[in-house]
Amino acid sequence: MGRGKLRIYLGAAPGVGKTYAMLSEGHRRVERGTDCVVALVEHHDRLRTEVMLHGLEQVPRRTLEHRGATFTEMDVDAVLARRPAVALVDELAHTNVPGSRNSKRWQDVEELLAAGIDVISTVNIQHLESLGDVVESITGVRQQETVPDEVVRRADQIELVDMSPQALRRRMAHGNIYKPDRIDASLANYFRPGNLTALRELALLWTADRVDEYLQQYRGEHGIRSTWQARERIVVGLTGGPEGRTLIRRAARLAEKGAGGEVLAVYIARSDGLTAASPKELAVQRTLVEDLGGTFHHVIGDDIPSGLLEFARGVNATQIILGSSRRKTWQYMFGPGVGQTVARESGPDLDVHIVTHEEVAKGRGLPVARGARLGRSRIIWGWLVGIGGPALLTFILTHIDADLGLANDMLLFLALTVASALLGGLRPALASAAFGSFLLNWFFTPPLHRVTIADPKNIVAIAVFFGVAVAVASVVDLAARRTHQAARLRAESEVLSYLAGSVLRGESSLEALLERVRETFSMESVALLERENDVEPWTRAASVGQHPAARPEDADVDMPVGEHLALALTGRVLPAEDRRVLGAFAAQAAVALDRQRLVGEAEQARKLAEGNKIRTSLLAAVSHDLRTPLAGIKAAVSSLRADDVDWSEEDRAELLAGIEDGADRLDHLVGNLLDMSRLQTGTVTPLIRPIDLDEVVPMALGGVPDGSAELDIPETLPMVSVDKGLLERVVANIVENAVKYSPDGMPVNVSASALGDRVELRVVDRGPGVPDETKERIFEPFQRYGDAPRGSGVGLGLAVARGFVEAMGGTITAEDTPGGGLTMTLTLKAVTRHPPSSSAAADLPARVTS
Repeated sequence: MGRGKLRIYLGAAPGVGKTYAMLSEGHRRVERGTDCVVALVEHHDRLRTEVMLHGLEQVPRRTLEHRGATFTEMDVDAVLARRPAVALVDELAHTNVPGSRNSKRWQDVEELLAAGIDVISTVNIQHLESLGDVVESITGVRQQETVPDEVVRRADQIELVDMSPQALRRRMAHGNIYKPDRIDASLANYFRPGNLTALRELALLWTADRVDEYLQQYRGEHGIRSTWQARERIVVGLTGGPEGRTLIRRAARLAEKGAGGEVLAVYIARSDGLTAASPKELAVQRTLVEDLGGTFHHVIGDDIPSGLLEFARGVNATQIILGSSRRKTWQYMFGPGVGQTVARESGPDLDVHIVTHEEVAKGRGLPVARGARLGRSRIIWGWLVGIGGPALLTFILTHIDADLGLANDMLLFLALTVASALLGGLRPALASAAFGSFLLNWFFTPPLHRVTIADPKNIVAIAVFFGVAVAVASVVDLAARRTHQAARLRAESEVLSYLAGSVLRGESSLEALLERVRETFSMESVALLERENDVEPWTRAASVGQHPAARPEDADVDMPVGEHLALALTGRVLPAEDRRVLGAFAAQAAVALDRQRLVGEAEQARKLAEGNKIRTSLLAAVSHDLRTPLAGIKAAVSSLRADDVDWSEEDRAELLAGIEDGADRLDHLVGNLLDMSRLQTGTVTPLIRPIDLDEVVPMALGGVPDGSAELDIPETLPMVSVDKGLLERVVANIVENAVKYSPDGMPVNVSASALGDRVELRVVDRGPGVPDETKERIFEPFQRYGDAPRGSGVGLGLAVARGFVEAMGGTITAEDTPGGGLTMTLTLKAVTRHPPSSSAAADLPARVTS
């Protein structure tokens, strides 16, 4: 008896249609004559799902008692006794009631599979054990019921049941998933568009990885080595050089052009551990490729082309990206480069891209001075070739029986002189010419082994040799000088072009400019120093790197900029030829500093302009909105003081009520104006302490009519870290605004729920709502939506609410209410498990004073 096969319908969230799809598959199996039964299906009172159960045989469930309540679970023994060909088992991650045969339902399914029964089941992506932390960070809800990933991965078939977030929310709003009393809370919490989009992406990516595993398994079982271009996999070959960053970015752009593209960066190191790669540069490239969504791989292999191709074929890659070779032309005599070898041996199913790049030896450094241009090793080789080469050549020519003639001997010595000039410059070449002339005279010009020369023609020949050798060496050295100067001028022009471009683009980041200086000249630190006058001490306007200089005299290099500015560099002494470019950097640094300060002054001017705008709006509010209640109070008081009218008690009470109502409105308006002024001047300092929402919210509803608001604040909510007085004012403003626009007979709903480390308070109204483009504008000062009448407020309630909430570290947002209306969501930080002691908190005041 073989093991049964498992088929799983995977969904991103509840309600996407997993159970419906499973039951549809059950009906198809029954129609084909398969013995299929329903072992357990939860329809959750969903009418369409319940209808799908009709026509399918259902195995009776097992009834269990737990804590005085009755529950039903799948009867594993009954299913095993029935022995169907296929069993439908819903909710694979379900936790069984204590007393069941197994603690988890997936364990029940394992028993059915071991008995040879095929099982069709369902599970949501949030129930996978490895994704618990990810799902909690997205939704704020920790899933208690989970199933090991390996159980789902072992499934013979996994089918994704997909639905767009918008369609799923419509299903929810229509009542096809939950009961009406749970719809609003679900849409505002777990079933938010952002949450559903993130969960959908998780489900798609997880399924794609599982499909990839199936493909790799199939290719391995059938010995397939060729590439199947199911999706773009781009392998980037890294050498540890700085060109790797360019290759990684190019690969990322190529991957973005195709759906599901993947970037795999690989560095192949030799097994002997000898490598010229910079560990620091490799770490930077690893971070870059991971930031771009790719993966980094470190592979050991002595043959780099073979190792690279083996890795690419092993991961079923479709493209390889390599940098153009950094070899010199003469180095190809030792064999083709890695790029040529990989391109030749890749085959028709693997594309190879050779990407050109700028050869960078160290950061963005300029070419160094001529003395250090050749390097110590090249100078040594120049002297060895210039002195040792002629000596070796003389030994060879004097010990072989071949008379080449003086002319050919001179050409051989001349070749060594040219090689010495190419390697070590002018001085080794001059020494080689002199030494070669002496050897030609001593060993090859009669009379031999004497300084004298018998034949005058030989004297001319040796003189010509010496002159030609010196001339060739000079020309070669001059060409090298010109090449170095051209490279240096090109580097300088690129730097100056960058500086000019930064000016035209308006880039004003002083720190970025100083970092560029540090990288260009390979310095440890760079600081821009300034002082008020000649007697004041120096201060750092900006600096980068470790241990920047505090004074120009403490730096290795200092570049004055005007009278009271200086650029100070530490790390090494620069040659004089580098100071020209450094001067351009210093001038640009001064400009960047001035621009940075101008931006700060412009920001201050903008704040002053906003303050003037607020004051202008305040005057307008005082002239219009405050006069209305004042006029009512004045009229009522004048009427009461009139001597010619005998007011009845009812009339007097009505006039006094009008005075009280006008005074309350004035108090509310003036309070909002004062709060707004405190926010504008930055004098709001919340005194945060743990507070229960059910202590604050009821008090905030005192300003609205009875029955105009409904409360739903669970007692199990965690405490929130807020200022009690500010929170009360915030809730009062939001609720009063919602009641103002809510239709008669439709109270405003005020509810709260916990989501991870935060608590959300929602104020839901059924009014006309607010268009999307206006949702942010309603939080600006002196804004009133629609046709709100004059005298109903100055438009500061929501602005004050947002200012107070942000001062307490929370957020407030506006979104549409399903079915019409506006929902204000107030997000606050929940108190940790170990809040401050009550004795310490009791000494803090409940309100803020300024």
